[in-house]
Amino acid sequence: QVQLVESGGGLVQAGGSLRLSCAASGRTFRIRAMGWFRQAPGKEREFVAAITWSGDITYYADSVKGRFTFSRDNAKNTVYLQMNSLKPEDTAVYYCAAGDKGLGRTPEQYNYWGQGTQVTVSS
Repeated sequence: QVQLVESGGGLVQAGGSLRLSCAASGRTFRIRAMGWFRQAPGKEREFVAAITWSGDITYYADSVKGRFTFSRDNAKNTVYLQMNSLKPEDTAVYYCAAGDKGLGRTPEQYNYWGQGTQVTVSS
């Protein structure tokens, strides 16, 4: 099993920044890619960004491209989502995910999930 623990959510004004962290532990050798998804009330979970376990390839949703940066620290088995120029429509619960199937943009491609962290952007 792989355990994921997220941190870094909170309340921020529009235009502000937050950095989410996700620490992986357990059988991390199984991981091929990490992803961030978000879910707003009444909406389906949507893809935000993904990164290969090696950190050499990243994908972003069009809605966050140029504002969010996904990175990882190999030594700490931790990934980060730096979120800049936040907008009220970024408000959601953000979930970290890990998968053994390679880079993907759909929740079905990820096997392990964190508990979620709330991000609220006020206007």
